[in-house]
Amino acid sequence: MQKITKEVYLKWYEDMLFWRKFEDKLAAVYIQQKVRGFLHLYNGQEAVLAGALHAMDLSKDKMITAYRNHVQPIGMGVDPKRVMAELFGKATGTSQGLGGSMHIFSKEKGFYGGHGIVGGQIPLGAGMAFGDKYHNTGAVTICCFGDGAARQGSLHETFNMAMLWKLPVVFVCENNGYAMGTSVERTANHTDVWKLGLGYEMPCGPVDGMNPIKVAEAFDEALERARRGDGPTFLELKTYRYRGHSMSDAQHYRTKDEVEEYKKIDPITQVKEVILDKKYASEDDIKVIDKRVKALVLECEKFADESPYPDKNVMYDVVYEQEDYPFLQHKL
Repeated sequence: MQKITKEVYLKWYEDMLFWRKFEDKLAAVYIQQKVRGFLHLYNGQEAVLAGALHAMDLSKDKMITAYRNHVQPIGMGVDPKRVMAELFGKATGTSQGLGGSMHIFSKEKGFYGGHGIVGGQIPLGAGMAFGDKYHNTGAVTICCFGDGAARQGSLHETFNMAMLWKLPVVFVCENNGYAMGTSVERTANHTDVWKLGLGYEMPCGPVDGMNPIKVAEAFDEALERARRGDGPTFLELKTYRYRGHSMSDAQHYRTKDEVEEYKKIDPITQVKEVILDKKYASEDDIKVIDKRVKALVLECEKFADESPYPDKNVMYDVVYEQEDYPFLQHKL
């Protein structure tokens, strides 16, 4: 793993702040009905992505995740203007406006979604890893899911096969405490989700998901294990989301005091404190970064606003069609 230097801390701060403000902007335009449907925001969980990206080899490693998926592709190199345009349903979006919030995708940058089916990406992530092992690419797949998806039966089938075939995959449970609005304590007899890996003799363990350094160290070890051919790892990243499950979530299942308590260990604040304590940057330097982030978010919104909607014919161009299907006869 690359050394965590001054430059890394400054990048973490700017990246995480941009991801936070990007999501905040989406919340604002959602209320204006510029973004429709479901909208799941990442606020509070930024350290997971920041640490993972530091350990990954972005020239070949891949990532697949659930529907809280706007900032991951940005971190992997997708133009944020195109991500916002996708959420606006515009033709300039990552999927020409046809995917929307839950289905951001970029094969070019190694980001394979964005999946609306709870836990649906878990076997897909193992399948991607199987392809990399078969073709000997040296790549590793990061497969992320929430604590709710950890209750899906497909997880157990996938864990079993991944260990049997020693697939180069890192399974990541981003445990933000609530599956939609149900706490972990109410969904299982145990609260340590990482222990699910023990039944398959899969290396596993908990990680402080609010600290990008701890995240980077855990991912580095897991990625190296996968590249050696020693198979998968299961990491439970203990994190927290400040906003609701989605924009329609009234959040009656938790108190405002609980949210405020977690904000005391906010990943962005933690990194900013290190930067100031170690004199990597001054308060004025931080203000310059803040201003730059704000300008980029506005640039993304402007691009999405001014982009055209896709032509209606595009919807039909991406639907499978077999002209000689035997049971259909075209009438004149």
